Amino acid sequence: MKRLSTLVAACSLVMLASCAPQTETESAPSENADLTVAMIGDFKMQDTTDPITGQKATGFHAAKAEFERLHPGVTIEFIIMPWSNYVANTQAMIAGSQADVYQMPGVNDFAAQGLVEPLEPFIEEDDDFDLGVYNDNLVEGWKVFGPDDDTPQIYSLPVLGDGRFIQYDKLLFEQWGVEPLSDYPTVEEVIDKAKQMTGENPVTGEQNYGIYFPGTNDTALTLANLMEGFGGEWGTGQRWEDIELHFDSPEMKQALEAMVELADYMPKSFINGQGNERWLTPSNNIAIGINQGNGNLKTIYAQSLQDRFPIVQNFKNENGVGGMFSGSPLAIGKTSKNKDLAWEFIKFSASEYFQRFLWEEWGATPVIKQAAEWESIQEMELMEPVLEAMTNAVTPRYPWASSQPRYILQAKTEGALTGTMSVEQALEEAQQESVEWIEGR
Repeated sequence: MKRLSTLVAACSLVMLASCAPQTETESAPSENADLTVAMIGDFKMQDTTDPITGQKATGFHAAKAEFERLHPGVTIEFIIMPWSNYVANTQAMIAGSQADVYQMPGVNDFAAQGLVEPLEPFIEEDDDFDLGVYNDNLVEGWKVFGPDDDTPQIYSLPVLGDGRFIQYDKLLFEQWGVEPLSDYPTVEEVIDKAKQMTGENPVTGEQNYGIYFPGTNDTALTLANLMEGFGGEWGTGQRWEDIELHFDSPEMKQALEAMVELADYMPKSFINGQGNERWLTPSNNIAIGINQGNGNLKTIYAQSLQDRFPIVQNFKNENGVGGMFSGSPLAIGKTSKNKDLAWEFIKFSASEYFQRFLWEEWGATPVIKQAAEWESIQEMELMEPVLEAMTNAVTPRYPWASSQPRYILQAKTEGALTGTMSVEQALEEAQQESVEWIEGR
């Protein structure tokens, strides 16, 4: 159980699926380094003590020492930048040749600009490296187009995993006399059960809400997953010149109408990202949470509530696929002066040592198949559906997920949810404005 408590602390130190704003970079590039790696998030170079549990997490100084041990005479430095403005920061760092390897969730845009190195030549020439080390779907999910590619290619390889899923409160279901959610629930099932559990709890007399999703930041992605549950697709194509959006499709209309109905079963302040303050606590008053991320594990295990809040898969199409592919890969900057050594670090990032370090010290979901055999994974039963969620998301990643069409769709979705525009108007405008943006790039 010592390892479990360590993992709980680690998960509370970093929530990799979220993009919490920060203001400072952990370290600056060193002129003496042979290799510089830019990471994003709450990682620290020095050991860190969790403010909630008091447990310690080993800093990235340990990963630095291990890589240098494996490569005698090499000096590696880590730059840890905040999530806020990471796209602009990464662009500036590449232009200034400030790093060699980059954590790059927005790799599609960087590859399209020719700013990152294709990795397939390294893979083909390296007899000691096998893509089979990664969990299913992950390599495919990060394939993107370079400026001269006819088909998606490998410009990055996964380092941090993430999966989106649905979570529910087993106790509230029992108090309301409602059957638990299916392992692969339909949209109709979730709507029906959310409706049943909205109102005065028959056991406690407290006000309960049937469902929750935040009305900010991820609403477009929640909408897209509901649309997939109705059998639709966001569109076709991966390169901007080939993309055809289906933001105004019949399935998207069904999905937005469903979201508008679900708004009746949520706290009114959901539209501002509020109202779920008691979610994943002993006093929880919300039955179902959709579009959940793996950062939730820290709250659950810290309070010994893992049996109360099961995880099931998010909405899937008839092929068992649904939800945005997420996480983070590593890429080699085009301006790197030591690309061969950069490739060695990417291989190192897929090692059991580094993946276990990220998971056990920092709570990052591992991306390698071997992780399923670790005791530290097996003793966290909720990790099994999380790992599954990583492998059945839509791949390749939505090409618009880090670009303006996402935020256009988000704004229109919020308009429909607040009643300032109809479902039809919201989707028609989202389609039109997104197409205009693509054509004007």
